[in-house]
Amino acid sequence: MQRKLNDLFRRLPVWAVWAAGLIPLVLLVWDTFMGGLGIDPIRDIEHRLGRTALYFLIASLCVTPLLRVAGISLMKFRRALGLLAFTYAGLHVLSWLTMDMGFLWAQMGRDIIKRPYLLLGMVGFVILLALAVTSNNASIRRMGGQAWRKLHKLVYLAAPLVALHWILALKVFPVTPGFWLVVILALLGLRVAIPRPLKRSRPARA
Repeated sequence: MQRKLNDLFRRLPVWAVWAAGLIPLVLLVWDTFMGGLGIDPIRDIEHRLGRTALYFLIASLCVTPLLRVAGISLMKFRRALGLLAFTYAGLHVLSWLTMDMGFLWAQMGRDIIKRPYLLLGMVGFVILLALAVTSNNASIRRMGGQAWRKLHKLVYLAAPLVALHWILALKVFPVTPGFWLVVILALLGLRVAIPRPLKRSRPARA
């Protein structure tokens, strides 16, 4: 089963992940023009973009534990998943900047300082921006593999910051973002508890 899945994923092109990853954006645009949003369309657009960014970020975090625990390799898709997370995070910030703040830079700065959830979200976004800019082979060669890996380990800080941003932004009991924060912490715990792939017994040769 493991070999069949790895063969399937090996044949699956990366562009297919990008195509599937853009479906939530297409649905959001459709709902926007067809009146499928709620009573506060701006809030719905911002929240849907932010949630989708977190989901793709969590998907990227699942790649390493899945390989170490189950032996299933999705490594070829990890960069695409991370860039999709940044794409939705960027659209989330852009929608807030344009539709919510109206490019009022001074007001935006005051709000970020005054509201902890905005500060956490911005810190998380800056980290994702740094990771996205360096998610290419040229950056790996320029920075060196060790420095590049250290920088990209910041994703393990960005993910809980984004989840906390969602939790603190809500005025009701945050069941859904709280659940995803637990998932993120569990994935980080697996990375620490299982530092390398589990050894699996090979079938004996005749």
